[in-house]
Amino acid sequence: MLTLAAIAIVSYLLGSIPAGYLVGRMAGIDIRKVGSGNIGATNVTRVLGKRYGYPVFAVDFLKGLAAVILSILIAKHTQPSWFSPDLFGITAAVSSVIGHSFPVWLRFKGGKG
Repeated sequence: MLTLAAIAIVSYLLGSIPAGYLVGRMAGIDIRKVGSGNIGATNVTRVLGKRYGYPVFAVDFLKGLAAVILSILIAKHTQPSWFSPDLFGITAAVSSVIGHSFPVWLRFKGGKG
């Protein structure tokens, strides 16, 4: 159970990395103050164009994918052979989406999942 809680926390923190906000800052704007005010890839694409929006989408996608893959690998190495790692993968996916939607780094105001 401790491993599952650790997976949830790490996946949340990974999902809460605000890629759209960081890309916006690198472009010289606060993406939360323009367009829809959302830090997600859609708003970044609308405001800054595809050159910035597509990488944000890719990073957001890869955050969730990395959380799930890492959690399944950890489950396979720490749990009994009869244990299904699906619970770890689902926990990581949900935690990552929650982190994306409510990132601790931006006072819990983030993307739309």
